[in-house]
Amino acid sequence: QVQLVESGGGLVQAGGSLRLSCTAATSDFLISVAEWYRQAPGKQREMVATVTIKSSPNYADSVKGRFTISIDSARKTVYLQMDNLKPEDAAVYYCYANVWTPSTGSAYCWGQGTQVTVSS
Repeated sequence: QVQLVESGGGLVQAGGSLRLSCTAATSDFLISVAEWYRQAPGKQREMVATVTIKSSPNYADSVKGRFTISIDSARKTVYLQMDNLKPEDAAVYYCYANVWTPSTGSAYCWGQGTQVTVSS
């Protein structure tokens, strides 16, 4: 199975911004569907944003107007731009995407997660 690799997490003050990235750990691939989830301590994993190459993004109500999900034109990287971050946005963020490769075909894959911490 293809491994997704996230980056861009870190510590930011409330009101600040971060941009998360997610790409596959292989050379020949294409992404067609992408989703970001997050999980805070003691809470269930929740969907944050979804997008496909053919449809407009969808967002959880809690992040609408602050987060933007996108797939780059080469279909190699998924981004989550997070603006006006709040302490309640702190969580481990996971990328979940449909990745096609010549050897494995299309399959959904998870990333390992990246920590986002927001100080008040």
